[in-house]
Amino acid sequence: MKITLISVGKIKEKYLKDAISEYSKRLSAYCSLSCIEVADEKAPETLSDKEATQIKEKEGEKILTKIKEGQYVFALDLSGKQRTSEAFAKELDQLQIYGNSDLVFVIGGSLGLSQAVINRSNTQISFSKMTFPHQLMKVILLEQIYRGYKIIRNEPYHK
Repeated sequence: MKITLISVGKIKEKYLKDAISEYSKRLSAYCSLSCIEVADEKAPETLSDKEATQIKEKEGEKILTKIKEGQYVFALDLSGKQRTSEAFAKELDQLQIYGNSDLVFVIGGSLGLSQAVINRSNTQISFSKMTFPHQLMKVILLEQIYRGYKIIRNEPYHK
């Protein structure tokens, strides 16, 4: 299984980098993982709806250049479907069984994802109705992917 995580913005905090590194190392036993960061667009504190949409579109264009034909795309979006860890693990397992072995997870910037990225995705996933910093979401996502593999293989960790 090949997994690509595309996120907007650069991780600056050492504790987040350390957590990402730890889960990346753990995941190396289960899949080939690559993380791609695209630059975020600078935005003033107060934005009109039009300006926010323009920023998301610019970030979306950068994201879409990183997604290849045939990749199965999960877009992290507040309006996406929430899953239990067990259901997420089953989904990962089923995708692999049915030949979708090149997965992409997309985390937008502070304003979210453009409609073009949502439209390109095969499914939208939400981890909560709450809003999380997109940098922290990267850690949460990697942990859930790792947990999913542990569940699939009936290995201790999940509980």
